[in-house]
Order: sequence, then structure tokens, then C-alpha cells
Amino acid sequence: MSVTASVVEPGLRRGEPGFRRVSVGLFFAGFTTFALLYATQPLLPRLVDVYAVSPGTASLSVSVTTGGLALAVIPASALSERWGRRPVMLWSLLGAVVFGLAAAVAPSFWLLLVLRALEGVALAGLPAVGMAYLADEIDGGHLGGAMGLYIAGNSVGGFGGRIVVSAIDDLTGSWRVALGGIAVVSGLCLLAFWLVLPPSRRFAPTAVDARELAGEVAAHLRDPVLRRLFAVGLLIMGVFVCAYNYVAFRLLGPPFSLPDLVVGFVFVLYAVGTVTSTAAGRLSGRWGTRATVLAAAGVAALGALAMLAPVLALVVGGLALLTVGFFAGHAVASAAVGRRATHGRAVASGMYLFSYYVGSSVGGTLGGVVFGAAGWSATVAFLVALLAATAVVVVRLPQRT
Repeated sequence: MSVTASVVEPGLRRGEPGFRRVSVGLFFAGFTTFALLYATQPLLPRLVDVYAVSPGTASLSVSVTTGGLALAVIPASALSERWGRRPVMLWSLLGAVVFGLAAAVAPSFWLLLVLRALEGVALAGLPAVGMAYLADEIDGGHLGGAMGLYIAGNSVGGFGGRIVVSAIDDLTGSWRVALGGIAVVSGLCLLAFWLVLPPSRRFAPTAVDARELAGEVAAHLRDPVLRRLFAVGLLIMGVFVCAYNYVAFRLLGPPFSLPDLVVGFVFVLYAVGTVTSTAAGRLSGRWGTRATVLAAAGVAALGALAMLAPVLALVVGGLALLTVGFFAGHAVASAAVGRRATHGRAVASGMYLFSYYVGSSVGGTLGGVVFGAAGWSATVAFLVALLAATAVVVVRLPQRT
């Protein structure tokens, strides 16, 4: 299932007009994906109060969305081999916006979870296909920077979406209006994506065959380097989602007792990912994948430990370091998957993101169990354990991947 069977044009390089359109278009797509995917994260304390559920149960509004995405991401990647990258991404984002609007008016918590899960399934057509689109269209020597800008869009969507949700919720006192508002903003970004992103130049559609798809999956799983890269995505995403799910509870409670809107602005820290992901993609060209991801995990671990302090500046600074480490590790690992997979790139990207979003669902949910049972200190210990496991996985990677 080759995605480069009929390559007739060279890959785009930085400085060429097409490179900018591709990068900006995928930036908008990344924004929309993360703004919708984690829209309920800043609302978790509100859902706890409104529905009288535990923090772990409220966090299911995030976990079912990432879980739905994880289950659908490989089938969506396979469909893009037949229908094309751009159409699958456009229809996926449109479906996600519709489900996002429906979730805002769901009459019960459990129907909210169903709609959020469907939103995740719809979003599955964007992340892996976007990565494969970049791997198809961008010259390999310039892929790290383009992938970094795409992931920077994820970070802007992450903090921008959460700030919009937090601000609307605080101003209106309605979590429903907040969810609907971010869905409308995402619809505008979808329009920009449709207008900017050019059609594929280096992609040749192929028929989708279930046995061939299974063969691609098996072939990628036989590659020990890809297996380790998939594990990196799972572990670091578990760290990231767990930290952001429960840091709000930490800041709302003693000794800080911050107002809801102020806590919402902690998601501005996502902005560091905008710079970090692009810089890390370029840095890995000099250091190599192994050294860059190890450094990223070390920075994230230092940040997690800093969040143990009963000092607001250290908690916020520690979360910033953890965010830097996450975005650096993810940018480098995802670009390495695109380079390593010489065939079935969409499937390889889908497998990476399957692992990545399973990590989000499992890490967020298990983190809630730990937080509910043993508090913040145990949650930080859980984060550090996941980062230590990341280092063990990465140390066996080749330096140049």
C-alpha cells in the first residue's frame, strides 16, 4: 500500500511557496483538532460539581474522546489511501465540529460521553492523515520543521481552546455555552484549513485491502525502532494529559485556592509548545532522535518534581517544563516515524497515534484513580514513573532514526 507509488515532483522545501501553504493549512488543522479534543478538560471541576461525580469520572469526558480517536485512527488512515489525504481530513473535521455542537446540548452526563466519543472517532481522520500528508509532500530534510509547525498548531489549539472555554464558562456561568463556543471557533478554523491547504501533489490513491492493511500493521510491528517510537508516544502523552487533567484541582484547592478563570489561564503554558516543537524538530537533525527525546524526558521529569512544591511559581514553572519536554519528545518521535516508514506511511502514522491516544485515555484515567486515592504527590510520582519508562524505551533507539 505505497503512498509514493507515482512520485512525479520533488518534495517541498522551506522557502518554497507551497511549503508555506502546506504548513499553514496543517497548523489550522492541528489547532482545530486539539481545541475540540480537549475542550472539556478545563471544565472538569465544573462537571464534578454539576453532576456530583469524582474527578476520575469527570475525566472520562476527555478519555472517551481520545479513546474513540485511538480506535478509529488506523481505519481512517487506511481510508485516506483510497480517498485521498485532503478529503478525509476535511470531512473528519466537519464531523467533529457537528458532534462538538451536539455535545454542548446533551441532556445528561452519559449522553455527553457518547457524543464526545463520537467526536473522537470523527477527529481520527486528521492526526495520522495529516502526518502522512506532510511525509508525502515535504522533502525529508525539511520534514522536521514542517512537522514541528503542525504540532505547534496542536499546542496553540490546546491552550487557545482551553482559554476560550474557560473564559466563556466564567463569563456566562454555563459550561454548555463554553462547549458550543469552542465548536464555533473550530468551524472557522476548518474554513481556513479548507481554503489554504493545497491538494496532494505526490500521492497516488490505492485500493484498501483488509489483508494488505493487516500486513502493513504486522510489518511495522516487526520493526523494533517503530515499536519503540510507538511506546514513546503512548508514555509521554499519558504524562501530559494526566498532568493537565489534575493540575486544575491542585490549583483550585489549598494552599492556592485560585479563581476558576485564573486557573484556566494555566493552559497558556501550551504556548511554549509552539516554539518548542519547531525547535526540537530542527535540534534532532543535529543531536539525533535518541538524544533529543532523552533530553525531553529529563526536562519533563524535572518539571513534574517541581510541581510538588507548595509554591505557586514552582508549580506553574514545573508545568511549563513538563510541557516543553512533552512537545519536544512528541515532535521528534512523530517525525521519526514518518522517516522510518518507507511504505504504508499513513498506517505507520496511524499506529503511532493509536499508541499516543491510548496513552492519553489510559494515562488520564489511571491518573484520576491515583489522584482520587492518594492525592497530588502520588500523581506526580506516577508522572515520573512514566517518564522513567520513556527513558528506558528510548535508550535502545539508534542515535539517528
